[in-house]
This record gives sequence, structure tokens and C-alpha cells, in this order.
Amino acid sequence: MQTTKQEVSDLLNRLPDDCTLEDVQYYLYVLQKIERGLKDVEEGRIYTQEEVEKKMSKWLEK
Repeated sequence: MQTTKQEVSDLLNRLPDDCTLEDVQYYLYVLQKIERGLKDVEEGRIYTQEEVEKKMSKWLEK
């Protein structure tokens, strides 16, 4: 398992040389959200499609 510092270093090496600071921030944000989602799955914090549709039904009604 990589350290956070190593993950950031790997990300910087993958980005193009002309990327902006905003690009770096965006990709760090995306990586953080992916990691959080994977952790949620591992810990069972997920919903089925049916559960989501039921919870969202009040906003999806026309």
C-alpha cells in the first residue's frame, strides 16, 4: 500500500507538464473520492439500485 506522498508523486508524474494547479487539485479530489467510495464498499456502506430509487423517488416525480 502506497503512502499518500507516494500517491501524489505518482499522480504528478502521470499529469502533463503543462497542467495547472487547478488540474492537480481536481485529480487529487477525484482520487480522494474514489478511495472514500472503495472504503465505503469494503465496510458495507452501500445501497442497491432499488434502495436508491426509493430514496430519490420524491425528487424524481414530475
